[in-house]
Amino acid sequence: MPVLHFTLLKGKTEAWLTAISSSVQLALVEAFDVPAADLFQVFHEQDKQALRFDRHYMAGPRSDDWLLVEITAGKPRNVETKKRFYRAITAQLAASPGIHPNDVMVVIRHNNAEDWSFGGGIVSLLPE
Repeated sequence: MPVLHFTLLKGKTEAWLTAISSSVQLALVEAFDVPAADLFQVFHEQDKQALRFDRHYMAGPRSDDWLLVEITAGKPRNVETKKRFYRAITAQLAASPGIHPNDVMVVIRHNNAEDWSFGGGIVSLLPE
């Protein structure tokens, strides 16, 4: 049940955003052990002056298609699963909407079962 935040430059079409959503969801299901219907995504579109990034740090060059994918995931994944996911997400995004792998940055954070409430004022992943 990861929650995803996407940060990117403003100006992309609805079709572009939908392609990102679908491609990342496919990668999550394929390589990150996420059920297909488990979808929680938030898009943060920024003006150019509000989104600053190094176009060459540890990868690159990066273009204006740069996409930051931040994932909060409750269940920890091992290193091999994360590596498989990084390959899957860049392949899926390259296929649709056509984002170059150097333009995809992923940050994964893990937390604990007691850190999730999906509603109703309860700790959703622990017995009450």
